[in-house]
Formats: sequence, structure tokens, C-alpha cells
Amino acid sequence: MKISENVGKKINEQIGHEFNAKYLYLSMSAYFGGLNLSGFAKWMKNQADEEDNHAMKLFGYLGERNGKVELGTLKAPQSDWKSPLDAFEAALAHEQKVTELIYGIVDAAKSEKDHATDAFLDWFVKEQVEEESSARAIVERLKRLGDSRSGIYLLDKELGERKD
Repeated sequence: MKISENVGKKINEQIGHEFNAKYLYLSMSAYFGGLNLSGFAKWMKNQADEEDNHAMKLFGYLGERNGKVELGTLKAPQSDWKSPLDAFEAALAHEQKVTELIYGIVDAAKSEKDHATDAFLDWFVKEQVEEESSARAIVERLKRLGDSRSGIYLLDKELGERKD
């Protein structure tokens, strides 16, 4: 069964949001690289790669449901932050916004009794719980560290060990 025009439009919009998120995280990676915080930079680069994967997962699903993929224009992301904490607070706020957007697609799918899309989006709902939790944990750690250079150094080293 073909996906509805309304749900297809929302998924197309989400594809754009995911690609814009990729750009945002790449920009954050560059920001951290400029601060010589290679672990933070790697963490953000991995986030950018995840966002690309999310977009492509939605892209593929829309095709499977005989929907039309319509790619929009990417926006230039912010490129500078006041501090590592400021950047991670922005990342957390971004993930919270993405969660709202995913919920909006779920709500549309449920209202149209589009069980296939509802089931497909369950993975995204769970992923957003993980994304918010991860960013929130780093925000809280950065708040506790304050201006501790040794603490930032250790966190940078830890974030650089991220495997995914």
C-alpha cells in the first residue's frame, strides 16, 4: 500500500532535518577540532555519521512504500559556540527537537492507521531516547567539570574512544 501524502511529506521533511543535523554535528566536530579536543571532535563526527544513517533509513523506507523522495535545501549550521558545554547543550536541544518531530510523524501515522509506518518509526523513537540520554549525560558531566582542564582532558580522551 502506498504511503499517504501527509505522512510521506512529514518523512521527507524529517529526511531534511536529519541531513541538517549531520551538518550541525560536522560543524561541531570542526569547532572541537579547532580547540584541539580531538575526542570531542570524533564524538561529533560519529554523531554526524549516525544522522546520515537515519536520513538514509527514512529515504529507503519512503521508497519501499512507493512514496516520492523530495530533498530540500540544507541550511548552513552554526559554526561557533561559547564553550564545549554550550555546544553540547545545543546538541541536546537539537535532539529534543528531533524527538518532537519524530513524535509528530508517529502521531500522523497513528491517526491515518498507517500501521507499517508506526511500526517502522518505533526504532526512531527508541533511538531518540538514547540520543537524548547520551547528550544529557555529557552536558551534566561538563557542568560538573566546570573549568577543570584535567577533567576536560579526561573527558576528551573518553569521548575519543567511542566506537560507533
